[in-house]
Amino acid sequence: MKPPHYEMARSRRDFLARAGAGFGSLALAHLLGRTGALASSGNAPLLRHHAFGRAKSVIFLFMEGGPSHIDLFDPKPLLNKLAGQQLPASFKRPLTAMGEQDSPILAEKRVWKQHGQAGTWVSDWLPHTSTIVDDICVIRSCKQDGLNHVGSVCQMNTGSILAGRPSLGAWATYGLGTENENLPAFVVLTDSDAKPFNGSRNWGTGFMPSTYQGTPFKFGDEPVANLANPGGVSVGRQRQRIDFINQLNRRHIQPRSFQSDLEARINSFELAYRMQAEIPLAVDIADEPPHITELYGIGNPQTDANARNCLLARRLVERGVRFVQVFAGTGSKWDAHKGIEKNHTDRCAESDQPVAALIKDLKQRGLLDETLVIWGGEFGRTPMSEQGDGRDHNPWGFTMWMAGGGVKGGQTLGATDELGLYATEDPQHVHDLHSTILWSLGLDARKLIFMNNGTMENPVINQGDPFLKVFG
Repeated sequence: MKPPHYEMARSRRDFLARAGAGFGSLALAHLLGRTGALASSGNAPLLRHHAFGRAKSVIFLFMEGGPSHIDLFDPKPLLNKLAGQQLPASFKRPLTAMGEQDSPILAEKRVWKQHGQAGTWVSDWLPHTSTIVDDICVIRSCKQDGLNHVGSVCQMNTGSILAGRPSLGAWATYGLGTENENLPAFVVLTDSDAKPFNGSRNWGTGFMPSTYQGTPFKFGDEPVANLANPGGVSVGRQRQRIDFINQLNRRHIQPRSFQSDLEARINSFELAYRMQAEIPLAVDIADEPPHITELYGIGNPQTDANARNCLLARRLVERGVRFVQVFAGTGSKWDAHKGIEKNHTDRCAESDQPVAALIKDLKQRGLLDETLVIWGGEFGRTPMSEQGDGRDHNPWGFTMWMAGGGVKGGQTLGATDELGLYATEDPQHVHDLHSTILWSLGLDARKLIFMNNGTMENPVINQGDPFLKVFG
């Protein structure tokens, strides 16, 4: 009789009953564990699915709350012509989050100009971004399935509007491992002490081992919670303590190998010990020259939080961190249901300069080509008004942009209709966007497989294809 998988083999007969004819898989698992898809850490060669992948790292600049594409990157002159009127009869009435589908169209007050050699349209709300348009590819035809923030933020981070799946950063870490075993492979930065919608689920691992989850960082005396040694505890004493705890944990895990959290806990103790030396160096921006801190806007109360996060993101990818997620708007969100003029004026002023500085800084250091940067939120905003001077959620057509990682800058791809409500040309669902991001890393999303209860799971749930036009 074959013993249950969760019980430790007590004899050679038990072991053979478990292993069956699977001895070859032992060697395969060992190799994969060192080279990619099963690797949790270490300076291992990367397991790539295709030769195109030029990005080594990803920085995802997440504008939480939903920035208005039709006020930032997608000008629609018809908005002002039809202001105060309802949607034309030719437009399908959408089911909006706040039930404002029959509200009158809201005019936009932006001054639009074309910038760069390609003449990319950017509004006056983003003067700094307008200086980097030749390095970015604007995608105007993004779409997704969620109507509210909880489901939409979840899908943009995990591929599903329902909680429980691994985050995109976890998939990237699972597929490629890390280049610096003294730092987490996946780091999360927020611009306030508030958590984004769904909290840690945005950087969680779902059904995959917890070792691939994101690690939140923050500025201050304790960048990573509970990392510093207690007072009076030397490095040597801490090493002895960790060795003893790990010995107990390994003994505990032997009959419970099905509980991945236990293995992740052992790995986290070891990583934390190594991080104690590396983290202070990574987060200490005091060694940055004044012209760099000024470029990002550090010291300016309005830009300081996002400036520090963007600069830290550069320092982290410089040190081999695989995936950095930067949340902008965790406290004061881009969610302009009312008063979009003040809301977006403030949010743009907080993030525009740091974001542009990140692209310029990566480029001047020769890091942009090997770092994929993504900008965008969970959705856009509707052309119809809400509460008189705001805009509702729009998941049917919105804008994101990408730069670096093999992306061809100076492009504007895809399109929405005349009012910016629906994606009409080259629509890009979240699954397509995730496929594109992973493709830049050399990964084919459908071939990045994790076995979960006998099911072959992948990041895009067998949907979506990479948007190869972004690579030129």
